[in-house]
Amino acid sequence: MPVSNIQNRHFILITTMKKYILNIFKGAGMGAADVVPGVSGGTIALITGIYEELVDSLKSINLAAVKTLFSKGISAFWAHINGWFLVSVFAGVFASVFSLAKLLETLLEQYPIMVWSFFFGLIVASALMILGKIKKWNIGKIIGVIAGTIVAYMITVLSPAQTPETWWFVMLSGAIAICAMILPGISGAFILLLLGKYAYIIGAISNLDFEIIAIFGVGAIVGLLSFSNLLSYLLHKFHDLTIAILSGFMLGSLNKVWPWKEVLETYTDRHGEVHPLIEKNIMPGAYETTNGEPSFVLYAVLFMILGFSIIFIFEVAAKKLSKS
Repeated sequence: MPVSNIQNRHFILITTMKKYILNIFKGAGMGAADVVPGVSGGTIALITGIYEELVDSLKSINLAAVKTLFSKGISAFWAHINGWFLVSVFAGVFASVFSLAKLLETLLEQYPIMVWSFFFGLIVASALMILGKIKKWNIGKIIGVIAGTIVAYMITVLSPAQTPETWWFVMLSGAIAICAMILPGISGAFILLLLGKYAYIIGAISNLDFEIIAIFGVGAIVGLLSFSNLLSYLLHKFHDLTIAILSGFMLGSLNKVWPWKEVLETYTDRHGEVHPLIEKNIMPGAYETTNGEPSFVLYAVLFMILGFSIIFIFEVAAKKLSKS
């Protein structure tokens, strides 16, 4: 074989390996985002330039892919679904999720006001950023924002913090939450917050509870494959209306992540630990009186500003990358 051909193949191999290694880091960014309520893994995919390839690759896992597997073999099937791309991205996602889960669980236990304040700022900024992407407003989009806000608010008010811990609800939570990974502007962690399963799933991951992780994972796979086509269709055919509803959904969810709460009822989980069941939002002053603990208002405001700022840093970075 000529030396030039060997050099070309060597160059292609190195370039391909660099690409997949870079995809792992991009996937890690997506995983880190989806662990935090308010930042979307889809947003990170958009910023890092892999969003369209991710959606198209997920859509390709269908009956045509199965037919390709049986008619043309594994290699053709793997090429059809862009297999190495998906493996590299999701390897980064899973590595990031498992490494950050324990840290977030510890932070929520020791610094709840600061953490929830940070989440609050993230969600406010994410909603405003999404609303800013709507070019032309009409009555339908305004109604979409209002409807999304009301629905999310009612969920946070009417649904107690404790939802079923049965296998089917954990699986359903995985199916719904995973869809956010390919939808810019709304995170899987945010969905888990609304479903009352954020702390539960984070705890299962940090404690390596493989039964819960497996059930949640099955739901996630089913949800991802089932809804990727639907989400892609909605974003392409009804983009602004879909974005308007999602932004309203995020605004309504702010009731859930308000940092200062009064616990009205508690429950004991299967490990004997006591957790809040029903909570009421209160002002910082009332928090100090009711709970006998400092409200950390100054720190809370600083963390809200930090969370708010991060989203707009992502937005600036996205614009620079798109221009380049």
